[in-house]
Amino acid sequence: MKNLYDVLGVNKNASETDIKSQYRKLARKYHPDLNKDNKEAAEKFKEISGAYDILGDKDKRKKYDNNEIDENGKPTGFGAGGFNGFNSGANGYSSAGFNGGGFDFSSIFGEDIFSQFTRSSNGFGGGFRSNTPAKGQDVAYTLDVDFLDVAKGADKSILVNGKQINVKIPAGTKSGQVLRLKGQGYAGVMGGMNGDALVTINVRPHKYFRLDGNDVVVDLPITIKEAVLGAKVVVPTIDGKVNVTIPAYSSSGEKLRLRGKGVKSKGGLGDEIINLVIVSPKSKIENLENVLKMVDDENVRSF
Repeated sequence: MKNLYDVLGVNKNASETDIKSQYRKLARKYHPDLNKDNKEAAEKFKEISGAYDILGDKDKRKKYDNNEIDENGKPTGFGAGGFNGFNSGANGYSSAGFNGGGFDFSSIFGEDIFSQFTRSSNGFGGGFRSNTPAKGQDVAYTLDVDFLDVAKGADKSILVNGKQINVKIPAGTKSGQVLRLKGQGYAGVMGGMNGDALVTINVRPHKYFRLDGNDVVVDLPITIKEAVLGAKVVVPTIDGKVNVTIPAYSSSGEKLRLRGKGVKSKGGLGDEIINLVIVSPKSKIENLENVLKMVDDENVRSF
């Protein structure tokens, strides 16, 4: 029986943050997209995802620590009623020892053997209790995506539970958001529904862009000349480059707005916000200094 703490490489007293951090580290290392045709990596990824599904959930972790569920998330059978052993009776074994005690032999012998003893009449007073349909376990998965994938929406293919499935990333998805893929987790028990795949989105930082709601924000460096005299410059957007007019006598921190150039999602269509940043020359320009000395001093500070 494997120890889930050993699978993730953390101790039993590890904090929720440490467990999450270690899982993400391992998930990136063994991610199928980075280990093409590597069955060992795929199995390892599946194993650590299963471990995190339990240890990353406060309630499941508590049950696991108390031996109420096993490493697969299945009940161990040692519930509130316990296993009371064999009691003498008319048929040799009383129902208190098997049927009424809540002991689930499928957790020891497996469901295939257990299914052979679901009859209620022969040899065991009342027989074993039969399993009822139960939903399969969910699978946890972390997907690293580029900024433009969440800004414009994208489809990604991932390997979950040994099979390739499609993940539709809606435009406007935030980093840390969890997408639930119904029925893509572990198989259900005794005809129960399959579990789900819970895909946590991790957005890689972009070189220029960042999100503010549905608005795309970009810092635009401009020269002193462009700031004072005004200029037409090329600015990147998520749909390509566009020409933008910088008004004369602009200041750092002033913002320009490009309508409809942000993220289109269910929440509406955002804009692109251009944040002006004046950049001084890196080398001495004597003529510029002489001109600036001719400019009257102004009080631009309010403190």
